[in-house]
Amino acid sequence: MLARRTWLRLGATLVLGASSLLASGAAVAAELHVITSGAFTEAYKQLIPIYEAASGHTVRSSFGASVGNAPDSIPSRFARGEKFDLVILSETGLEALEKDGRLVPGSRLDLARSHIGAAVRKGAPRPDISTVEALRRTLLEAGSVAYSASASGAYLSTVLFPKLGVEERLRQTGKRILSERVGAVVARGDAELGFQQVSELIYFKELDFIGTLPPEVQQSLFFSAGLVQGSSQQEAARHLARFLRSAAVAPIVRATGLDPVAEAPAR
Repeated sequence: MLARRTWLRLGATLVLGASSLLASGAAVAAELHVITSGAFTEAYKQLIPIYEAASGHTVRSSFGASVGNAPDSIPSRFARGEKFDLVILSETGLEALEKDGRLVPGSRLDLARSHIGAAVRKGAPRPDISTVEALRRTLLEAGSVAYSASASGAYLSTVLFPKLGVEERLRQTGKRILSERVGAVVARGDAELGFQQVSELIYFKELDFIGTLPPEVQQSLFFSAGLVQGSSQQEAARHLARFLRSAAVAPIVRATGLDPVAEAPAR
């Protein structure tokens, strides 16, 4: 839990930031439509109420995977013509949207770095993934392995599994999870072992988090914000993105299992 002094400093920073926005000409409270992907979701859910209270803006939130063709994935929702002002997703997903002309050029703002971790159902044996060889052995021995259909799962299935020589085994035991957190699948016993972004696993009380991938095979991804092309609320959306990146909120972001781009000011 954050110290009281940190919360007070955060509140003061937000009030000053909101006042600055109003003084700059955005005197009318805006309604922002934001879509964010899984890894940043926990931090987002904690920060948005604080932002709304300080700024006077209203934020309408949607959630979806960074990549993939699931009906609720961010690419699918853009393809259907859904309208947003700000999008938050993995750097690979953001780059794809930029390439498609969906985002304002040069508007990318990196918020935090995310890493892939693993978990088992609470009380189950905790397999060793501390080294590359131990991870390989665990993947070969696991009866079922769940992984996301989004950014982390794309890396696991197309890069890591082939690199470790376990691709054939995972064709039999792997479960690619669409439109649901991997942790939920493991928690109800539908998979023995689950891999996803750390921030998407650590909040399940029904799980034991067993660690992150070894550094040699870890995928470290930025989760970034981008302004949506054609939005009529770009100034307000930019203000929100800067708030989510600010040093004042870094302790909250870090507590959700992410590495914030900005660090908290020294006490």
